[in-house]
Amino acid sequence: MPHDHDHPPGEPRWKHDGVRVIKGDQLDPNTAQTPGMFRQAAINHARVGAQKIWAGSVSIQPNAKTGVHHHGELESVIYVVRGKARMRWGDRLEFVAEAGPGDFIFVPPFVPHQEINASPDEPLECVLVRSDNEAVVVNITNVDPVEEPEEVYWVDPIHKRP
Repeated sequence: MPHDHDHPPGEPRWKHDGVRVIKGDQLDPNTAQTPGMFRQAAINHARVGAQKIWAGSVSIQPNAKTGVHHHGELESVIYVVRGKARMRWGDRLEFVAEAGPGDFIFVPPFVPHQEINASPDEPLECVLVRSDNEAVVVNITNVDPVEEPEEVYWVDPIHKRP
């Protein structure tokens, strides 16, 4: 597998092309943003040479919600670290589901969605991972959301409705 650095004789190959640790206080806020949330990049092409993923964090203040957006062709995974996430999605945000600490959320490509902090007094903090090395955010301003979204549960042959 090729690597980016030429190494002096005797220097271990993986010293500069191996594992990278990005400290939590060194995340990069210079990434695509959506009103109502604060994203920071940890892993991307510019920072570590990532070829196929983007990862970072997001925080949303209590009782706040984001603007409606999607991430183009990218798949997204959201892991809830702290707080209560309420996700609305669909052309008119007609569907809703909630997630708490330890829960994962999957957002397929091109799905219009909105993150909401359902807690009145605790910030919502999540880890994001996307299927490409750069953040893609398409903010949508012309959405007329339905008043009462339909609650949706993930149901498969193994996991039944709660």
